[in-house]
Amino acid sequence: MAAAGVDALLLSLGADLPWLTGYEAMPLERLTMLVLPAAGDPVLVVPLLEEPRVPPSTRDLVEVRAWSEEEDPVGLVLASLPPGSQVLGVSDRTWAVALLALQERRPGARWTPASAVTAPVRAVKDAAEIAALEAAAAAADRVADDLQSGAIPLAGRTERQVAGDVGRRLVEEGHQRVNFAIVASGPNAASPHHEPTERVIAPGDTVVCDFGGALVPGGGAAYCSDITRTLAVGEPPDDVRACYDVLAAAQAAGRGAARAGVAAWQVDDAARRVIEAAGFGRHFVHRTGHGIGVEEHEPPYLVAGNEEVLVPGNAFSVEPGIYLPGRFGMRLEDIVVIGPGGESRSLNRADRSLVVVDP
Repeated sequence: MAAAGVDALLLSLGADLPWLTGYEAMPLERLTMLVLPAAGDPVLVVPLLEEPRVPPSTRDLVEVRAWSEEEDPVGLVLASLPPGSQVLGVSDRTWAVALLALQERRPGARWTPASAVTAPVRAVKDAAEIAALEAAAAAADRVADDLQSGAIPLAGRTERQVAGDVGRRLVEEGHQRVNFAIVASGPNAASPHHEPTERVIAPGDTVVCDFGGALVPGGGAAYCSDITRTLAVGEPPDDVRACYDVLAAAQAAGRGAARAGVAAWQVDDAARRVIEAAGFGRHFVHRTGHGIGVEEHEPPYLVAGNEEVLVPGNAFSVEPGIYLPGRFGMRLEDIVVIGPGGESRSLNRADRSLVVVDP
């Protein structure tokens, strides 16, 4: 904070608060905000009715000031700032109404995203965080194994039914919540963020299954999983299999390029060049990857133009995709971490081939 010239962080909704304190604010209109000065003691301003949710471990770290319905929470936040605080970093997902109220009553302050301070720190995971991501990835792998083995059937069922099964299995495998469960079949798979529908999965379909959740291994903040596997219902035609071979080669190239000292854009470029060389360049419509931790999407982002250099402790997805509108789509995703020696390794071990399940 001192290096960035930020006098205090004001952290409300979003991942920074639970990452630092172990307490996650409810997404309510009532204001919860951690006042974290560069010098001085932190204060957590929280609605009185939410105070019982603040765990003892959080109280060991910060002073808790609970406000009643008759009190002014914005005034409590401003009163908790050290005198002379002028540069204030606000958590990126703070409700606009709260930020506007703060700005109106602190007209001389300069406001900046809190992520300018927290994102570079959060992007470098320590050993305990990597272990948490490993536990989440292993749990997601077990659900992927259920899909690939047929324990979660596909043929003759709707996308929505399969997505429901995937979500339930994530919870059974230890996740505290399901962040998303994309099941996209046939032509629907050409939409990368397809919402599962009542479409019945049929023989000849490719099915993209992209899912993840948040897992708390032994207390503390929740860490996320995120995995994508593409399956074929019955033996796929030659053009689908050839397309998947390109995708698998691109994902392997991306994983192979990821190491300490490499710029984020270079990982994207390594995967993209394989797809472009095969003539599918315009059908790869998104970045190659995103960071992961207490949020399912966070820095570093593996995308063209991002000069950020990867370092030990970075954790991110490598997930190229190919999407042919009206026909089919496919994506392959692993979570990758940069180890202490600068090498990369995948946390996901589920089969990366185009697994064929019974039609």
